[in-house]
Amino acid sequence: MAFNRIADARLDALNPRTANRALPRGLVSIGGAWALVAVSAGLLVVAAYMLNPLAFALSPVALIAVLTYSYSKRFTSLSHLWLGLCLGIAPVGAWIAVRGEIGLPPIVLSAAVMLWTAGFDIIYSLQDLDFDRKTGLASLPARMGPARALVVSRLFHAGTIALLVWFGVLCGMGRFYYAGVALAAMCLAYEQSIVSADDFSRVNAAFFTANGIVSLAVLAFVAADVLL
Repeated sequence: MAFNRIADARLDALNPRTANRALPRGLVSIGGAWALVAVSAGLLVVAAYMLNPLAFALSPVALIAVLTYSYSKRFTSLSHLWLGLCLGIAPVGAWIAVRGEIGLPPIVLSAAVMLWTAGFDIIYSLQDLDFDRKTGLASLPARMGPARALVVSRLFHAGTIALLVWFGVLCGMGRFYYAGVALAAMCLAYEQSIVSADDFSRVNAAFFTANGIVSLAVLAFVAADVLL
């Protein structure tokens, strides 16, 4: 996140929505932000080394994926999926941390997280539609228009639910898990229903509130399924 702020500092200063962020306002120095990036990246590599050889070997791959995302929006409308990949590698990373290997279940779960993230990032980017078009940033709403971009977002979220079901089948999950997936589906449907191509006024409710419920609900129902 710190590197993303560094990469976007000039653009954030020009965008009325983001002009009050810490770097454009001078509340945090570029040097201070770089120090945070360096220390955080170093701690990631050290922590991965302490886990197991595979985690350590792949830690630079994780860093490259996360750091290059910040520039993807300059040249591809697939930047939403790139961001999804950055978050989506977390389940695979956790699996490697615990087992020291890669398996199909975490890959399926990672794909679900990737589509979930890309879907809500498309919604979030609606706020910057005019700015992205003016500055040439390649968000999907700027490239395709908000109506078509929302269709893609909905397809991504439908794919998320399908992949969560597949993950449950692969792992032999029970009824509590699938209840959590059903609740997540309802939250995503609600998230999609409160945003339209003509009305972006509830983007924050869709982005922050609904997605917070999705993540916590899945966690809670997975825990209930395993424990009960």
